[in-house]
Amino acid sequence: EVEKIRIKITSLGLTESRITADETIQQLFVECRLNSFIAEETPLSLPKPTGGQRIHYNYSTVINVGKEDNHAEREYLKSILLKPDLPADSLKFTVVSDPPEDEQDLECEDIGFAYVSLKEIFQKQRDIIEQDIDVLDSQDASTVIGKLTVTVEALSALRSVHEECKND
Repeated sequence: EVEKIRIKITSLGLTESRITADETIQQLFVECRLNSFIAEETPLSLPKPTGGQRIHYNYSTVINVGKEDNHAEREYLKSILLKPDLPADSLKFTVVSDPPEDEQDLECEDIGFAYVSLKEIFQKQRDIIEQDIDVLDSQDASTVIGKLTVTVEALSALRSVHEECKND
């Protein structure tokens, strides 16, 4: 069996913040990144949710971390498990503002970040299934601007990598 990390980005809701107030922010998509290796993004950008609503991406992706072709990714996962002080132990989700069609001079802008700790999944020995995680304001990490509902199934891959660590 090829080891995989399965990621699902289900939905996004925003709390009242500068993001909801900003009329130039209209369409949002979500990017997911494993360290510096792999970035996947939702194929759709959806209209910004208002007043307690959620937008639904229902986007799933898989990061292969099997032994054959994914040496760098596996080494990174090993380092997460072996080095307790490694800060970058998380999958990072970035909420990105997609400029409207008629304003192509505007850049895509990162408006918020959310994190899932792979180390924690391994320590607790449980995957994250349809869990709300805080989205933090890209300009002020102490401010929560919303909730992103995600699934991260990484435990079996992490167990496999851990077995390999013991055998190295």
